[in-house]
Amino acid sequence: MAKTYDVVVIGGGPAGYVAAIRCAQLGLETACVEQWINFKGNPALGGTCLNVGCIPSKTLLESSEQYHRLRHGLDRHGIQVDGIRLDLDKMMARKEEIVLQLTDGISALFKANGVEWLQGHGRLLVDRQVEITARDGTTEVVNADHVIIATGSKPIHIGAAVVDNAEGVIVDSTGALDFRTVPKTLGVIGAGVIGLELGSVWSRLGAKVVMLEAVEDFLALADQQIAREALRQFKKQGLDIYLGTRVMGTEKTEAGVKVQFRDKTGDHELVVEKLLVSVGRLPNTANLAAPEAGLLLDERGNIHVNDLCETNLPGVYAIGDVVRGPMLAHKGSEEGIMVAENIAGQHGHLNYDSIPWVIYTSPEIAWAGKTEQALKAEGVPYKIGTFPFSANGRAKAMEAASGMVKMLAHAETDTLLGCHIIGPFASELVQEAVLAMDFRASSEDLARTIHGHPSLYEAIHEAALSVHGRALHKINT
Repeated sequence: MAKTYDVVVIGGGPAGYVAAIRCAQLGLETACVEQWINFKGNPALGGTCLNVGCIPSKTLLESSEQYHRLRHGLDRHGIQVDGIRLDLDKMMARKEEIVLQLTDGISALFKANGVEWLQGHGRLLVDRQVEITARDGTTEVVNADHVIIATGSKPIHIGAAVVDNAEGVIVDSTGALDFRTVPKTLGVIGAGVIGLELGSVWSRLGAKVVMLEAVEDFLALADQQIAREALRQFKKQGLDIYLGTRVMGTEKTEAGVKVQFRDKTGDHELVVEKLLVSVGRLPNTANLAAPEAGLLLDERGNIHVNDLCETNLPGVYAIGDVVRGPMLAHKGSEEGIMVAENIAGQHGHLNYDSIPWVIYTSPEIAWAGKTEQALKAEGVPYKIGTFPFSANGRAKAMEAASGMVKMLAHAETDTLLGCHIIGPFASELVQEAVLAMDFRASSEDLARTIHGHPSLYEAIHEAALSVHGRALHKINT
């Protein structure tokens, strides 16, 4: 007879494993189905994010930034360094070690919280049954009072540039995290978050990087004032970014890859040693549910859910990259917590309006809330406060004084509507604005909050003061 659980989670990435742990903490008998096989050939938890996404990419971003700073950023501090040498094998080994530490840590957390890991591919059947297919092809079926689907996403592949990570010439994000030599030239199709981060890694390590982006607006989801500054900074760093381009085809040659692309000036060719295809991601819902289960998907493959992540099937939920909203690990994790608490009879909730976005380039880019262009389109009256890091003492001392903080507040109520940052540690600074928006604070609330001196957080303080023309360390206009 098939075993019955209170909750079965399909997927062990940041959305799924967090949901499973929270369910177990709330006293629910919980199992998590995950099929990932890591680079050592062993089963692993953590999904794309920990294995071939957020964690390895941020590890390489940190390593490459340290290398670049050693070569180019210390002379202004009066520090001269000779004989710098890149050991890429060691850098990659460090990345892999950190990945293993964190994925093994999730396994330990499962054991500590009593979550059972069912290794294999999970498929939803009728009446909340879940079929698990193991690596050897054997299957078993378990029953669940509640099912949480958290199967994540996968890179979009395009016919004009066929990806083969094993060959290592035309790759997606997974392959670009595993180059064993620094390419002399790297082409990147797509100048979004992933393309910019991985392009930055290999640019810092010595590659000439050329990025081809289809849309005319750089970082269209970001506040456009911040995006324009980011584009200026990246071009200054040597990234060649072409907007409004369409890749027509690719051809492998002895020199690497010949890329044919078209823009408003006509047809062009580019030859690069390696090519990264980074044009977005799709929900991983193929072969997820038996047709007779009746799970409702949209035309993109997203699972249809309501505000509480309930699907059209009673007792079946979906979270993370397989549902509407931004494909962000922390968004999926918080949805997992919300669903777990609601299953347990509590009142889980999530404020989708204050989810932070982060791009871990240098300078970092981060934002939460509404952009200026969104407020204009919605007809919301607003005021703007800005403050440049060039006027911040801590940023100057760090030799990281480029960029700004931009704050948007309602013109009538002063409620904080958005915060947009490009500059040092933007990923950390934006969290203050997220907290403020969650508590429905005003720009005046932030302006009246004491911020330590000297600190980068003073730029947040000054931007809040600037909303009402009261900045103290810049000229108010």
